[in-house]
Formats: sequence, C-alpha cells, structure tokens
Amino acid sequence: MQDQRRVVIDYVSPSVNCGEFYIKRVVNEIVNVEAHIMADGHDVLGASVLYKHEKDKNWQAIRMRLHNNNEWQATFSVEKQGFYSYKVQAWVDYALNWRHGLIRKINDGQHVRSELLEGVQFIEAIVDKVSAEDKTYLNHLHRIFQDENDYGEAITQASTQRLYDIFYANPVKILDKVSKEYRVYVDRKKARFSTWYEFFPRSASQKEGEHGTFKDCERLLPRIKNMGFDVVYLPPIHPIGEVNRKGKNNTTEAKDGDVGSTWGVGSKHGGHKDIHPELGSLTDFKSLIQKAKENNLEIAMDYALQAAPDHPWVKEHPKWFKWRPDGTVQYAENPPKKYQDILPIYWESDDYKNLWEECLDILMHWIDCGINIFRVDNPHTKPFYFWNWIITKVKAKHPDVIFLAEAFTAPKVMQQLAKQGYTQSYTYFTWRENKHELIEYVEELTKSELCQYMQPNFWPNTPDINPYHLQGANESMHIIRYALAATLSSSIGIYGPVFEYMLSNPLLGKEEYLNSEKFQITHYDWNIQNKLITIIAKINYIRHNNPALQQTNNIKFCHIANDNLIAFYKWNNDRSNEIFVVINLDSLNSQQGTVQVPLNDLKVHHGQNIEMHDLITDNRYNWNSEWCYVELHPTMPFHIFKINK
Repeated sequence: MQDQRRVVIDYVSPSVNCGEFYIKRVVNEIVNVEAHIMADGHDVLGASVLYKHEKDKNWQAIRMRLHNNNEWQATFSVEKQGFYSYKVQAWVDYALNWRHGLIRKINDGQHVRSELLEGVQFIEAIVDKVSAEDKTYLNHLHRIFQDENDYGEAITQASTQRLYDIFYANPVKILDKVSKEYRVYVDRKKARFSTWYEFFPRSASQKEGEHGTFKDCERLLPRIKNMGFDVVYLPPIHPIGEVNRKGKNNTTEAKDGDVGSTWGVGSKHGGHKDIHPELGSLTDFKSLIQKAKENNLEIAMDYALQAAPDHPWVKEHPKWFKWRPDGTVQYAENPPKKYQDILPIYWESDDYKNLWEECLDILMHWIDCGINIFRVDNPHTKPFYFWNWIITKVKAKHPDVIFLAEAFTAPKVMQQLAKQGYTQSYTYFTWRENKHELIEYVEELTKSELCQYMQPNFWPNTPDINPYHLQGANESMHIIRYALAATLSSSIGIYGPVFEYMLSNPLLGKEEYLNSEKFQITHYDWNIQNKLITIIAKINYIRHNNPALQQTNNIKFCHIANDNLIAFYKWNNDRSNEIFVVINLDSLNSQQGTVQVPLNDLKVHHGQNIEMHDLITDNRYNWNSEWCYVELHPTMPFHIFKINK
C-alpha cells in the first residue's frame, strides 16, 4: 500500500497486547503515554496525545514532548468513571522547521531574504486562526518579512520566542499520522485502595454453640471499622448442600450437627439467589448492608459458581452438568484436594447461553440488594471469555462494581483474568518471605506491563491458606506480615479474627488451619484487645491519611546491606506525600543497618536536613546524609516515616 506520510509512530504505550485489552486506572489518576516517533531526515516534528471519555463527542489534545532517542511523552488525567480512548497523532511541523533552519543560517551570518519570504506562507496559513492580539502581530511580521528596508527587524522577530509559541500552538498538520486507538477503563478509587476484613457470619454469635446471624454481624461492624477496614468480605451466605456434606477438618462424612462448607452452595432451601436460613432473611441481609454503609464499610459477597449435589440447578437444569455413563456427575477435584460436596459446572453445555444469563442474573440480584463488591471463588476454573462477557455486562450498568479474582494459580492465568476485566487479584505475597523474594515480586508487579492492568491485593492469610511462616508464629511475625502487606500494596486483606488473635494451629504438614472454619462454627471472644489489633488499626489509619500508601506502583527499594532489613520509598503522583518504610524481617532478633536515602528522588542534597516522622511511634529524626543508621527490635519491627523537607 502506498503511503505518502513521512512520520512513523511506533511502540505506543501503555497498551496491553497491542491494544487488545484495556489498561486500568481510577478516578483522577494519570495516564503517561509514550511513543517512538520519527521521520526521515532532520525535520522538526510535532505530536499530541488525543483522548476522550466514552460519553464525550470531541477529542482533547495534549502536546507530547521529545525526551531523547525519538521517544515522546505526555500525560493526561482521567476524571470520570468508564472508558476513555486515547491515540497518538504526529506530523512534520514545517513552520517550526522553517524557523529552526532560519535561525541557524542567521547565526552563521547568511543572508536569509528568500527564507523570510517562505515564512510569509506559514504566517498566511494560520493568521485567521489566532487571537486578535496575535493576529495583529502576525500581520506586522507578514509586512516586514517582505520589505527589504525592515530586514534587520525581520530577522530579529523571526527568532523570537513569541513566534515560536504561536507556531507551536497552531500547527498545520500536513500528512499527519494517527496511531490506532487504545482504551483505559477508569474505576472508582476503591478499585485501587481497599482494606478488607474477612470473617464467617456463622461464627459471629456471642453464645457458644449457636449459629451466628446477620444481626450478630451488625454487632461486629463498629469493631471492624475501628480497626480501620473499609470492606467486610463474607464467605458464601447461601444454603449449604446436605448431600455429600463435609465434616469437620474436611472429613468426607458429616456427623449430626456438622454445618458443612459454605462453598458447597445449594440445597432444598435454594441456591445462589437465596440465603442460608440460619443466617436470617433477605431483609436482615439488606439491614446489614445498610448498617455497614453507616459505618463507612462495604459488604463484599462471595461469588462461587459451583453447586452442591442437591442444588436446585441439578434437577432444573441438568444440561449445566456433565453426566457420566453411570448417571452421576464427577465431583470437583484439584489433586490432591477433593471436593465431594461440590459439582463443577459444565461450561461446554449446549445450554450455555441460558447458563451464562443465569450467572449474570445472580450478580444483578445481589447488586440490586446493595452489593458492589464480589470476591470470585476459583475464577481460573471457568472460561476466560465468560468472565469478559459477564464483567463487561455488569460494569456497563453498574460501574461501581468491583471484582476480586481468587486465583492462586499459574502467573499467566492470573494475568489473563486481569486482562479479561477483573478489578483486583489475589497474589503470591502470601508465600513471599525473604527480602529477595519480596523485592523481585513487587518489582514484577509494579515495573512490568502488569502495573497497567493488574491491581494486586496482598493477603497474609486466607481461610484456605495458613502459611508455614505463620504456623505457631509469634506476635512480631504477624506484625511484620501485616506491615509488609499494608505498605507494599494499596489493597490488602486479612482473614480474621484468626489473624489478629494469632490462631495458627495447622493441619500437620499442610498449609491449612486445624479445625478450619470452612467446615465448622467457631466461637470467638470478639471483645479481646491486644497489641496486634492496636498496630493494625494504627497502620490502617496511616494508610487512609497518606496518599503515597493508597497506590502500589510508585515504589523504589533502597539499598541496605542487611538481608533481614527491607527499605523502600513511596510517593503520590505530585510527590506532596512521601513515605519511607523500613521493616525488620527477623521476628526473633534486632537488626541494624545503614540505609541509602534516595536523595535524587527527594530532590535534596547531601547535608540538607530532612525530618523523618515515624507515624507509628510519633518519634522524629533529623537525617542529613545519604546513608543513615536504623535499628529495629522485634517488639516494634518497622518504621513508617513521613518525610518532611
């Protein structure tokens, strides 16, 4: 194909799969667009990023700047939820190219009479597009450029910054080149910054031996709020299957009184649109949602697309399950784990359209009840394109809805789920322990393409995962893990109260909890207060009051010659809030080291005083060197410094 245009636009970023998937931001964040732009020869080029919200008619333009090696850059801010489109436009700027060459010839002592006459043409091309004041100025130049008697003034005026600014602001884009369009989806702030607390409603009762209710959950909301959380995540609240129900500690035969796994959804009492009768009524659940809002909390529901053997779907929609020759359905497995109480959905069913619509209707039902956050169970065992379809459908009508993918699986599978539309993702943080592992993993999440579309959510523990480093761990280790999660990632969560009460007895040889709440009701004294709870509350307060900790990607690890100490610097986009964190990874011993302060990033010089305000202890230190000494004891194994310059 013949193409007369001279400008080439290459490597536009950010983009995911060359624009096949959209990048993600939250309201008031920026998109930093870069591109390689070049043309033959040495002509001056111009370039702009064009962008608009999906509901806007007209494109807005912001000029790009050349940095080096044909790499151009510009940023724009996304101020509304929904989709934005953006693209790069570039052109040869003949007017500025003329001016550049003219000045070089003037400086060389050459006579530029002919060149001034060429300038008249560039003035004529824009004189009717500029302000009245600039028009008067250009008309003056139009005259003197053609009058030999004004040659001295003409070459002076041709070199002025004012003429440059007028040409720059009013480019004539001859044979311009425009890249393909890319998209960014903009979510509400909670998509980027959220603090989750998970507990089982059935364990919320004040009386031992009694099944908890939504009214019991209401009683716990002030406690959760006071700890600084803003999302209350409830495992499935639906009727629990009675056929093949699991017993305590995942035994295959339930005894009288065993309540089963909440993830074995469906029984004679209903399915995914129904509530377990012992928790209360739909009215009670709506009351809990409202009470949560009054405490500045949001309820997150579990969305688990699977069915117990006695789920109503099994009889009403048999095509949604894969039946074996003996008339049974193979229960779910993830070897060596077996889930005899769960039947997997048959996604290759001929009746898949009705299946998909029902799955969508489940979400819409709970959204209509006031739910805007869903933690999705095992999304990696359902088709990727199903998630793209259903998330797109939901977000089109309800842009506030957030989806968290519970997918502890292969990295590229986790990444694909994020590409298909998931707002947040569980991560491998749960298993990253030493300094090298932590830095390597966070660098991968924040410095690679992942930062454009995958928002990590760091959980020290979950009902499914009792990591080895927390089994029998002391208070310091729990503090360390929470401090790491809360400062490295802007979205975090814990499964409580087992975390803050440090209840970590394991099943022997497994990363699972002994007497797991997944299979039984547990009685807690919810009134306990301890040091760990106090520290969690303080950290969460600090997160809510420091924008640098409300995002994940602006992070720089700082050198400290001790593998038991990790240090990093975080900042918000305009650097009006800067945080410096040092954490002792050794829960048993004091650790000392000299940390390198990122003076260049802080824009301070060696010898200049900066105040390091420890937001946990309220102590203040004056640092005035590139290398500063720190020592941390296990009793308080971390610093969160606010930097005051």
